[in-house]
Amino acid sequence: MSYQLNEKLRDLTPYDPIEGSFSIRLDANEAYFNLNDELAEVISVAANEVALNRYPDPYARVVCQKFAALYGLNPELVTAGNGSDELISIILAGFLQKGDKVLTLTPDFSMYRFYAEIYEAIPTTYSKEQGMEGVLAALEKTGAKAVIFSNPCNPSGTGFSKDEVLKLVTGTDALVILDEAYMDFWDQSLLDCVGKYDNLIILKTCSKALGMAAIRLGFAVCPEVITKAIRAVKSPYNVNSLTQSVGAALLSDVERIHHRIDALIESRNALFASIKPLEASPVIQSVPETVTNFIVIYTEYAAQIHQALLKKGIAVRKFPAFLRITAGTPAENEAFVTAFREIIKELEGR
Repeated sequence: MSYQLNEKLRDLTPYDPIEGSFSIRLDANEAYFNLNDELAEVISVAANEVALNRYPDPYARVVCQKFAALYGLNPELVTAGNGSDELISIILAGFLQKGDKVLTLTPDFSMYRFYAEIYEAIPTTYSKEQGMEGVLAALEKTGAKAVIFSNPCNPSGTGFSKDEVLKLVTGTDALVILDEAYMDFWDQSLLDCVGKYDNLIILKTCSKALGMAAIRLGFAVCPEVITKAIRAVKSPYNVNSLTQSVGAALLSDVERIHHRIDALIESRNALFASIKPLEASPVIQSVPETVTNFIVIYTEYAAQIHQALLKKGIAVRKFPAFLRITAGTPAENEAFVTAFREIIKELEGR
């Protein structure tokens, strides 16, 4: 006799990011700046203040207060997580029961469906192209207890307006889990609506516009009843003391944060302006407008271009029908554009 994995675990494989040494990394939607370059002393002081022999504050009060101040929120409605991934996991595990249906949208972040399946909910997928009226109809038809999606969308770079999402929130009794990981690059946030609607959860991350991917810090902003439930179901000390201390110090520098976000948006706009004219090439199908920190290039040659870029030391994210490129430094953007032009010219000559 030997132990056998259960059915839901048997065919799983670990997350497989691009690994290797590449001179330019534009694959993970990270901010291109390294906060250590300008705030090393602030980070060092914050880390040195941590008592390593003590458990962290279970409610991460200080860092939640700093996050709330940055966005003009009530800190009592903010819960910190070990990245927004942990919060997605906690919410789907706690608010759904075995056999409950959850509506996921496509295209979107793959982990929504993954966590739903792990916790034995039943994910049902619906196309974002049908709009919010279609999503509402799908919720009614399926009887889903929750809907979860990113806005703006990862990986498409597009988004629903604030009014469109409010139609969804006010048109259903289902739980609406709205992931605003990329909303710092757009102006259609629903953060000011939290507390007005009893079925709305908004997720935020420090890994994108705020440049803190390494410390794994995210937040859930919810009505009081849902906030209490999340705090009750999460593990007691889910956000470590180093993350809390460093995160609070970095979130305090509001002026620098807004300056960095402006710089990231400028980089995105410059990258888009350089790539958009290449739609004229038969190799490229389209380069749509984006409201995130990345651009998307639709092409039948995604796999070939991806491999050619890797050989040139440039990592981007490959999907079956398109490539996703994170906006980098001006030098990184220029290097990517130069390499990309060379590659599509070679493909055109075949």
